[in-house]
Amino acid sequence: MYSTSTLFSIGNFDFKLNHLLIIGILSICFSTSILIRSQPADFGWELNEFDPFFNYRATQYLVDNGIDEYFQWNDELSWYGAAVTRNVSQTSQVMLHFTAATTYWIFGGGGDLYDFTILFPVIFGSLTAIVVFALVRVIGGTTAGLFAALLFSISLPIIIRGQIGWFKSEPLGLFFSFLSIYLFLSGINSKNYKIIIPKLIAAGIFIMFALSAWGGNQFFIIPMGVFFLTLPFLRIDHKFLIWAVPLFTISTIITSLAFWEEKIESNFVMSLGGMSLIIPTILLVFCIVIQSKSSKNYKNRNGLFFIAVVLIISSGVVVLNDELQLLPLPSHRYLNAVNPFLTTTDPLTDSVSEHATTSLSQSFHFHSVLMLFAGLGVWLIIKNPEKFNFIKKDMISFSLILGLIGVYVSSTFVRLEVFASLGIIILSSLTLSIFLKEIFSNKIENKKSRNFVIKLSIIVGLFVLISITLIYPTNSNILTVSQNPPTIMNGGSTFSVSTTDWLDSMEWIKNNTSEDAVIGSWWDYGYWIQTKAERASLADNSTLIDHIIKRIASIFTSSPDEGWNTLREMEADYFLIFVTGQRLTTDYNDQPMYLLQGGGDESKKYWFMKIAEEPLTKYLHSDGMSGTDYFWNETILGKMIPFTPLTYVHLQTNQQSQIYQPGFTPVYVKDIKFPIDEDGPLKLVYTSPSFDTEKGGTLIGVFIYEINKDYVPLN
Repeated sequence: MYSTSTLFSIGNFDFKLNHLLIIGILSICFSTSILIRSQPADFGWELNEFDPFFNYRATQYLVDNGIDEYFQWNDELSWYGAAVTRNVSQTSQVMLHFTAATTYWIFGGGGDLYDFTILFPVIFGSLTAIVVFALVRVIGGTTAGLFAALLFSISLPIIIRGQIGWFKSEPLGLFFSFLSIYLFLSGINSKNYKIIIPKLIAAGIFIMFALSAWGGNQFFIIPMGVFFLTLPFLRIDHKFLIWAVPLFTISTIITSLAFWEEKIESNFVMSLGGMSLIIPTILLVFCIVIQSKSSKNYKNRNGLFFIAVVLIISSGVVVLNDELQLLPLPSHRYLNAVNPFLTTTDPLTDSVSEHATTSLSQSFHFHSVLMLFAGLGVWLIIKNPEKFNFIKKDMISFSLILGLIGVYVSSTFVRLEVFASLGIIILSSLTLSIFLKEIFSNKIENKKSRNFVIKLSIIVGLFVLISITLIYPTNSNILTVSQNPPTIMNGGSTFSVSTTDWLDSMEWIKNNTSEDAVIGSWWDYGYWIQTKAERASLADNSTLIDHIIKRIASIFTSSPDEGWNTLREMEADYFLIFVTGQRLTTDYNDQPMYLLQGGGDESKKYWFMKIAEEPLTKYLHSDGMSGTDYFWNETILGKMIPFTPLTYVHLQTNQQSQIYQPGFTPVYVKDIKFPIDEDGPLKLVYTSPSFDTEKGGTLIGVFIYEINKDYVPLN
């Protein structure tokens, strides 16, 4: 075979043609991943979304001030006026900041840290494709590993949460998680003890790094724990397992305890992830001991009986703890992933879009034909296990566990779709590798040329199916979804446009307000205010203090005088709102007309009222979006939005109405209610450029109001 031909040798290592092929395919995967993830840069070289701005500021603080100062840092720009300032090292993804700072010190070359953090998720996200190859190669061989690297590089859920500028938890968290799992699986499959021990210790260290980079990695630990429980029944080398698995767990715990002084993941032992790892490890040891004391015919039965009894008792303890609260419970978002039927009455949690439940259509949109390949893989494993005889039973078990648990937890809310994607990628890769093995192993009784054509056709067909995700559906495939501007360029609106409105607004605040000025706004924009404007905000995206967010929501729904009083009590100097919409091409009496409702504060008012515990019907019509007369005339938000409804239009029939009717959409004209030159509670001191556009198009309007401290309320 040409693939086994040696090209050159280095010591005892022979570099063969197949090694060159592997490197070539991995290079394609890496390059493809970078190209797809980098598409948002076409709209502007900025960080993407909200959290990355805080992570950049925290990394900058670490680079400028050093490790000791970082761990003592209480962020005074965050949650201004709260009883306790934010301790950054205890309330954020510390490993993300450390890794970014370390790689910047090594590779930054003295360049701009902001630019470095924009590129950071692309590089680590693409490097993860290489780690995925190594991991799946351990599970199912080189072919499966190459397929996995390819599928990972074009996975929509993973790309969405790892694009350029996405300086958040997931890209680095996934990199460390996969590296840890690879080291663990390769460790327990190795025969060389000089390699096994370092790999298992390193696996424990990296899983803690992963948790410190992204709390969502707790859901990687759950499949690991379940996998531990299967090992005594799938492997016969019990003397090896009884120390190898505990070594990994002990390494994890020690790494966690090493951070105890700084309280980074110091609660790991008692957390959902800690219990999911420690308890299965203990059960594995006891199960192996029980099996060793049992006769050959009853060892598996006795082991299963022991685990079943413990699990039943544990379930009872969990139910009891839910009533008595003897042990601290994880947050609702983690519990909800374990129990999809768990509901919340907290509108703040419900208002976060990434906590929304994943629909079946969304799942198919995310994974497309890979769902079919993964399902086929599960079916082949169950119905035709001989097809997988080249894969060890424990590796098959791990793949199934990761895939099924991944799909299960991701069904709860959209952000966890990455877990479903990972399990589906592994199972799909195994299925595709089986197909190729079957193609090249089966001989077709015909001419060699025909045999070659048939095999080639099958291979091309497989790659066409895989490529469907790149082109279908046409409006929301991998390439089109990736072609979205950074959030700060469109405000997180529903419009795929790129403007400088938010950047200009933050620059205005930075240059035109005092350094100790306090900016009030909805919590969505807190990190932008702190990072870009370098000013303190009343609330931010960490959502650490619920009652302050509720208070801000109440400001929006209160009267102008009541809102002014609350803002003065909170020591705010300015109050900011964000409005989105579209300018119509036709005018009314030389007045431009607008359609609003594009994802700004005008669209979030429903949640303002829910969080403030106000009756919706008082402020909104039956569509849940259009404001009532009371909203426009009596609330501070209604007066801050510099628009007033002119008429209501049925967009399909062009019917008009002067009052709201179901199915009708309000059309607005400009109306500034708090001008700078009047003695009102607020003064409009800044409007972003889109507000003054003279042609039709998208409105990305940022409006900054100064709190009139000389105002005397009527009541």
